[in-house]
Amino acid sequence: MTEPFFDVASNLATEMKVAIVAQWGNDRTARLAGDLRERLVSADVTVWLDAATAEELDVPGRPIEAFDAADLVVSIGGDGTFLFAAHGARTTPILGVNLGEVGFLNAVNPDDAVEAVMTEVRNFRDAGELPTRSMPRLAASGEDWQLPSAVNEVVVQGARRGHGGGASIEVRVDGSRYATGHADGVLVATPTGSTAYNLSEDGPLIHPGVSGFVVTEMAGAQGMPPLVVDRDATVSVTVEGSENAVVVVDGRIRERVEPPAEVTVEIAEDPVRMAGPASDFFEALKKLE
Repeated sequence: MTEPFFDVASNLATEMKVAIVAQWGNDRTARLAGDLRERLVSADVTVWLDAATAEELDVPGRPIEAFDAADLVVSIGGDGTFLFAAHGARTTPILGVNLGEVGFLNAVNPDDAVEAVMTEVRNFRDAGELPTRSMPRLAASGEDWQLPSAVNEVVVQGARRGHGGGASIEVRVDGSRYATGHADGVLVATPTGSTAYNLSEDGPLIHPGVSGFVVTEMAGAQGMPPLVVDRDATVSVTVEGSENAVVVVDGRIRERVEPPAEVTVEIAEDPVRMAGPASDFFEALKKLE
């Protein structure tokens, strides 16, 4: 189908900036990024590519940290690519194209990707903004530090996992003690993150419509039951009995802390803003079987 012509001068937004992040080292995602770039440029849209994708296509690229200045970020790949894009996008709307195995975060089929993105271009030019839905992130902080917000989870753990590792952990919710004991660590996950690392640690699935997040112990000696708390709750994890400990955001960003240390986790002020169609939670779950 031929894409309708955009009369840029007559639209509310004369310029739109779309940033594209594609899974690294994947020829299929690079080709799709190239096709999408061509269609957008032909529609007078400014297009940015992450540095690795730009190198594959032999065009100029931009650092992912600059993508928060775009009007839309398109993630092409699996959920890992989406997480990478989300840290650069911050509160810029993200549309996910699924070339991964499951696709909780990426709802658009590759065959529908160009049309889905052009629909968002039309939405932007008609209204000056994009219709979006929000997913919560988590903020982790300590006495003199704060990490970028987590889309999936915050992990607080000892220097190493397994026999002879771990640390003494105390978990409090809104100041009230929930559990103490020895464990490899504690994982605090959003509903989005409940399907990821949390699930592998025997934490519960949380439907994305639930207003809360989950606290899951990692290989605890006493067996702390996973706990779902309200989105307005503040969870504090105190780590002792280990030479050092580490706080990890989405498996990517790390902060080493010296026990005894208290880590505070709560809902962040900057949610993920999702554009385009929503994924089917239960269809995605079938792919985990």
